[in-house]
Amino acid sequence: MLKTEPAAISSVEFFDRARARLHFDVPPGLFDPNIVPPSGDAGTDRMLEILAREQPIRPAAVLIPVVDHPQPTVLLTQRSAHLNDHAGQISFPGGKIDATDATPLDAALREALEEVGLTREFIDPVGYLDLYGTSFGFRILPTVARVRPGFKLRINEAEVDDAFEVPLAFLMNPDNHQVHSKEFRGIVRSYYAMPFAERYIWGATAGILRVLYERIYLP
Repeated sequence: MLKTEPAAISSVEFFDRARARLHFDVPPGLFDPNIVPPSGDAGTDRMLEILAREQPIRPAAVLIPVVDHPQPTVLLTQRSAHLNDHAGQISFPGGKIDATDATPLDAALREALEEVGLTREFIDPVGYLDLYGTSFGFRILPTVARVRPGFKLRINEAEVDDAFEVPLAFLMNPDNHQVHSKEFRGIVRSYYAMPFAERYIWGATAGILRVLYERIYLP
């Protein structure tokens, strides 16, 4: 059964807390392989340390678009099935940081426009969330943003199969945060999953949403 009770804080309080707790300082670990972003899971931390020694890090930026409806939602995408990385998975708009991007925020805004046609006029950036490392070597810096309703999306079918909204109350309800585990070279690591209707939200996307919950909803 889906648990979609209203979040414990209002939309106004969510954005107020986010503005008070987040900022736009770029963490050095985004580009420095010697700084491994902590995950809170010993197995995952060990995996990230190994990957940082074996392959170049891949700096990336994503947008967490919180749509300011009376009951806020989060805009997510389903990546195209033919992509090399994370094919078919649920994701945030975003991708690798290009040399032409002045900041990670610029990268996230550019990718949101390219992938789903979400234009800058509807986006009010709030601040960066914690740096997130993945098993593919990505260092992801998420930008939380308030998105004004009324936008019209244009799906780039070369990158995205679909875009949809999930209630923030569902995603921020810890009862919906399943903990799964898998093995990496004999090391057991944990990851989050947040199944919603026919959508299976897991991996980096679910992990970043869990970080959002911990940063905004916990004291």
